[in-house]
Formats: sequence, C-alpha cells, structure tokens
Amino acid sequence: MSPTSRPVLLLSDLHLPNTPSPLRARFLAFLEGPAREAAAVYLLGDLFEYWIGDAEGLADYAQEAAALRRLRDHGVPLYFQHGNRDFMLGAAFAREAGLQLLADPLIVDLAGTPTLLSHGDIWCTDDLGYQRWRRFSRNRLAQFIYRRLPRRWRQGVAGKARSGSTRKPAAILDVNPQAIARAFAKHGVSRIIHGHTHRPAVHALSVDGRKVERLVLSDWHDRYCEYLEVDAAGLRRRRLP
Repeated sequence: MSPTSRPVLLLSDLHLPNTPSPLRARFLAFLEGPAREAAAVYLLGDLFEYWIGDAEGLADYAQEAAALRRLRDHGVPLYFQHGNRDFMLGAAFAREAGLQLLADPLIVDLAGTPTLLSHGDIWCTDDLGYQRWRRFSRNRLAQFIYRRLPRRWRQGVAGKARSGSTRKPAAILDVNPQAIARAFAKHGVSRIIHGHTHRPAVHALSVDGRKVERLVLSDWHDRYCEYLEVDAAGLRRRRLP
C-alpha cells in the first residue's frame, strides 16, 4: 500500500491496567498488526487506566512503550491526546514511545475532511465537579507539586479520582449538546471525533444550518476491541479478531 492509500486509525479509552492482562495483549497485537498498515495512529486519551508519573509508567508499560516505538520506527506517525485518566503522561514517556503529544481539541485533516479531535471530557459540562477538578489538575503548579509527592500518595489521588466518577448520575457523564454546538461553530468543522463517554455512536446534527456529524469512539474490553479506520472511502469501525 502506498502512504496516500493507507487509512488513519483512531482509538481511545483502552484503560490498560498496570498489571498483565488480555487487554494489554490485544493492544500489542493491534500495534504489531493493523497499525503497521496505517498512515498514522491517533490515541485520543485514556490509553492507560491511570498515570501517576512517567518513571512509573515507563516501568509498568515497558512493553507498550517498546511496541509503540517499533511502530514509529516502522514509519507510522503516532499521536496522543491526554485523557482524564492519563493527563499526567509527559515528555519522557512520549520520547521513549515515539509519541507526538497533541493539544485538545485539535483540527486534523482526515482524508480531506477537517476534523476536530478531542478526548471529549471538555464537553461534559453538566458535570460541574469534574470540570472544577479538570481545571485544577491541569494547572502547572498543581502538577509540579503532584509529581513530587510520594508514590503512595499519588496512587491515592488517582484512586479517588477513578472511584468518584463511578458514583455519578449517568445523565451528567455524557457531552452537553450546547457545548458540542459551540465547538462546531467555533472551529468551523463538519466532523468531530472523540472518546471518553464510552457511548460509541454516530450523531447527525445541524448547527447554524450546516449538516455536521459527531462520532464517538468505543472503549475497549477484553472481548471487544474496536478502532476507527478513516480514508478516502469513508469511515469504518473495525474490531480486532
């Protein structure tokens, strides 16, 4: 396949644990299989279940870092947007794994269509508590202090953040329609692709008289691992065998 005919692959919300699991084996199979024929791979956040620092991440996910680097060295560009679980992933891991860190949101040309990519949590504006936490946790001073806490304390903070999200009403965990409409209007795109909500679907919308679409990526499970394939022929959801 020529580089111009290869598809772009997008995936999110794998939530890979830091202990051996079938899910991690499936991701390694993806990197050694379909990803090898891609024009680029976009990882739109929550690749990892949680992230307390690059030093620990490089130790816990050495196999994944090596496989990502092999894929990059094979000639496939790798792009990463931070999720709400792995927003602390930093430059050290990115260098080792060959990842290019992206802003969120970001417009990317996918097969000729300008597309707004995001993890998606920025549009869950009904969850006021999470949005306050998001603003605080992205603060550089807060991150500077967090990185210098003992590992046990950092794990405790990550655990509380994870458990807190499971106790919230389902209604506030989805994106806010007005926030999505504002994103379409602000960025002038006709397509948004994001993850985070674990509600895979394609939503056909109308914003200011324009027909637009919002595509939600699937989260991964041991028996269900899906990624999105985009090329000139369109968009297709693919499952790992």
